[in-house]
Formats: sequence, C-alpha cells, structure tokens
Amino acid sequence: MTENWDEPAPAVELPEIKLFGKWSSDDVQVSDISLTDYIAVKEKYAKYLPHSSGRYQVKRFRKSQCPIVERLTCSLMMHGRNNGKKLLTTRIVKHAFEIIHLLTGENPLQVLVNAIINSGPREDSTRIGRAGTVRRQAVDVSPLRRVNQAIWLLCTGAREASFRNIKTIAECLADELINAAKV
Repeated sequence: MTENWDEPAPAVELPEIKLFGKWSSDDVQVSDISLTDYIAVKEKYAKYLPHSSGRYQVKRFRKSQCPIVERLTCSLMMHGRNNGKKLLTTRIVKHAFEIIHLLTGENPLQVLVNAIINSGPREDSTRIGRAGTVRRQAVDVSPLRRVNQAIWLLCTGAREASFRNIKTIAECLADELINAAKV
C-alpha cells in the first residue's frame, strides 16, 4: 500500500489519423479563403474511412461539417441503381486516390481540395421577371453552393467518362480530379 500518488501517469500518444491508413490531412491547405469553412479536411474532420454514419442532413448547413472525402463518396452513389452502395463507392475513391498518388506523387487529399476549388463556379445566372418575359441576371454563387456544385460536376464527369468505356470509374475519377486540380 505504498503507492506514490505524486507521479503523473505516462501520457498515451494517439496515432496520427490517416485516410485509408495512408494519407494525412495535416498538411492539406485550402487556398481559397472563402471556402475554408465549407471544405472539412482539417484535423477535426480526419477519419480513417469516409464512412461516419453521420446525420449531416438534419440541420441546415450541417453538411459543411461532413468530411469532404465522405461527401465525394456519397455523391458517387447517385442514380437509383447505385443508391446505398457506399462500400462500393468507398472502394472506388480508395482506388482513385491510389492512382492519383502514383501519377502525381502528391497527397490525394490536396489534389481533391484543389480540384474542388478550381471546378466550383464563381458566378451564375438567375431568372428575373414574371409571366411571359424572362431575363437572366448574373449573380454571385455562395461558397457552399460552389463546393456542392464542384463535387457534383466532378462525380458526373467521372461517371459519364467511364460509361461505355474500358476505363474503370476509379481511373476516370482520378483523371477528373488531376485535371481539375491543375491551375
């Protein structure tokens, strides 16, 4: 019973959280200051897999807190025959990230963030007028809509490129992300 209570317990070091056990999100930079709050890629949002089972649709703007890789994964599950196949789309994203790393030598998370920043529209048009006469008016696009549309455009481009093609959707997604990330 001669325990010494004065000695602090040794601190347990937590291992670094890496996506798919390979890519760290620590060095990923969001270069567009307007999108920093809407691209969830920092340490707080680091995950091992893009499958958090989170309920990000419950409240308005909560989907901006969903990890960006998980948003990409969920966007690939579009069209009725692909609904609910999250493990399939997780595997597609993993293969695409492997291809990106082999082709560019960069962190695939950084390539994804750059692709989203570059492919999001900055300006759009809205309809002004009533009844028969309609006029288009140029408007700025909100940051959340820029991110949403960028993810949608990247996924749609990859899906259409892989349809009736010998290339897999992972290869097409990797090509889309690499080409969109170029400045």
